[in-house]
Amino acid sequence: MAEEIKAAEAVVEEAPKKKAVKKAAPKKAAEPAEAPAEEAKPAKKASKKAAKKEEPKKASFPKPTVADFEVIDAPHITEKTMALMQNANKVTVKVAASANKIEIKNAFQRLFQVKVVDVKVLNQRAKSTTRGGRYAGKISGYKKAVVTIAEGEALDLFKE
Repeated sequence: MAEEIKAAEAVVEEAPKKKAVKKAAPKKAAEPAEAPAEEAKPAKKASKKAAKKEEPKKASFPKPTVADFEVIDAPHITEKTMALMQNANKVTVKVAASANKIEIKNAFQRLFQVKVVDVKVLNQRAKSTTRGGRYAGKISGYKKAVVTIAEGEALDLFKE
């Protein structure tokens, strides 16, 4: 810490000497007036750099196309998917049966303007059921994707 202060003072002392030679001004008058201003400037620059590092850049994505709306059908909402959304920053959506991971990732990024880290895809099989114990029926199958959103990003599926 002390070494850094000494190095900063050495740099501050050298800067006015160079300016004094160029301007041909007396050294005694230039040094006291400019030295405190020089010390204050690096502190301001450091704070600006720190502020820039703290602010993550928001990724901007192109506008969604009609194809993006065809790839992602609807959010899949259950107790388990809501827990994943809150705890692990993962969103589950129903997707088109012909969609692959890359298409899903690109469509999701364009529709919701968030950075996608990972996509897991699974096919939910169709199930047979009975209606009222007497009538046989069928619950159709679908494809769903679990999309992991980048840390620091947020998504609100229930906008008013």
